[in-house]
Amino acid sequence: VGGSLVLTCPNKSEVTLVIWKINPKTGGHCILGYRADLSQSNRTNCTDNITWKSGPEHDPALQIRPVERASEGNYTCETGAGDGNFYITYHLTVLVPPKVAVYCDSRGNPVCQAAAGKPPAQISWVPGSSSSPEQEGLGDGTVTVRGTFMGNGSNEKNVTCLVSHPAMNHNKPIAC
Repeated sequence: VGGSLVLTCPNKSEVTLVIWKINPKTGGHCILGYRADLSQSNRTNCTDNITWKSGPEHDPALQIRPVERASEGNYTCETGAGDGNFYITYHLTVLVPPKVAVYCDSRGNPVCQAAAGKPPAQISWVPGSSSSPEQEGLGDGTVTVRGTFMGNGSNEKNVTCLVSHPAMNHNKPIAC
C-alpha cells in the first residue's frame, strides 16, 4: 500500500493494439487501450492511479501509483502484432503493513499489538512466552493481532516483541 508498481506487457515489434483489462476484487472493471494505426488511446472506468508507464506508443507497461487496497485483482494485457496476439495476466495481492504498538496492561503485563495488517502479522517474544496471540478481523480485509507476554513462570517484565509480516519486520522492547 502506498508504493508504486509497474506491470509489463509482452513488448513485440510492430504492435498494432494494446489492451489492459483490469478486474479489481472490489469495484468496477477498467480498460486501457491503444491503437497504433490511429495513435489513439482510450480509457474506460479507470481510476487516476492507473496509467500507462510512459505512453503506450513507446512502452505498453501499466503503472499503479499509489497502490491501494482497492488495486487488488487481476490485470491482463493483450498485445496484437503481425506475428499474433500475446497475453499476460497478473494476480495482484496488496500487502498492508501493520501499525505496531507495545504497552503494559492493567496487570503490568507487556502487550504487543500489530494493527490493521494484511495478511495478519505474527507476534513472538524474547524471551519466549506461552501465550497465543488473538486476532480480530476489521471487516476491510485487514487484521489486528494482539499478544500478551506470559513469562512461562518467570517474573520477567523486560522483554522484546517481535512482529513478522511480509511487508516488514519490527522489534520493540518494553519494560513493565
